[in-house]
Amino acid sequence: MTFQNRLTRLLSDFFIYGLLISVSAFMILPFLWMLTTSFKTADEIFGIPPVYISSHPDLHAYKFLLEQYNIIGAVKNTFVIATSATALQLFFCALGGYGFAKFKFPGQGALFGFLLGTMIIPFTIIMVPLYIIVRDLHWIDTFWPLIIPGAANAFGIFFMRQYITTISDELLDAARIDGAGEFGIFLRIILPIIVPGLTSLGLIFFMNSWNNFLFPLVVLKSPANFTLPLVIRSMIGPVGRTVYDVQMAASVISIIPLLIIFLIFQRRFVEGITAGAIRG
Repeated sequence: MTFQNRLTRLLSDFFIYGLLISVSAFMILPFLWMLTTSFKTADEIFGIPPVYISSHPDLHAYKFLLEQYNIIGAVKNTFVIATSATALQLFFCALGGYGFAKFKFPGQGALFGFLLGTMIIPFTIIMVPLYIIVRDLHWIDTFWPLIIPGAANAFGIFFMRQYITTISDELLDAARIDGAGEFGIFLRIILPIIVPGLTSLGLIFFMNSWNNFLFPLVVLKSPANFTLPLVIRSMIGPVGRTVYDVQMAASVISIIPLLIIFLIFQRRFVEGITAGAIRG
């Protein structure tokens, strides 16, 4: 490789990495501001010129959260709802994707098209009928409306169908010859193969459930059952009375579990998304 080619490649890499670092810094800036604001005093939050890092950082906002708000209970509620909803969605979406990918039946194309069509319906359209259903089931102010209705997710079924389609039919036929039932094939063969896809989809479902605000606001009435988004919303008051440092501290607490889970499953998440893109 000539010196000119090396120089060109070096400049190209420098530009690409510089651009990526700049975009990453721009995107992470709001999170850094949120973190530093949680340690500031009220005067520093509204100070002009802006105070980027507090000169006297303390944990008063976090102490206030523990004393005045049910923040620990909100974390538990949100985790229980998000974990239960994600597990249920993964199971039924994988089962539905397996059915569409490996079985032929009359009206399959029309039914799959109808399923995809439901993805364009805004949640606000079905929220009132859904509320009436959960009210008649006496599920108001319980976790069930946030777990059960979304168990069969159209996007999840589509995602898993695309993923399962590439699994060899010969592998499944061999299992059938050995006497395995269809549900046994699903549990013992399909699920282990699609773990990267399940991980990617699970992270998406978990994040959506963790950050869900609108429907919990409608169905959860008791502060003891509030999720983290509802607790953060309850801190908003009239102009000048919103405790922004406490609100930022609650936001930091709400992000930490998502960050930990993503760091743990980061490799599988990337594998699942990449494989799904290639297979699709």
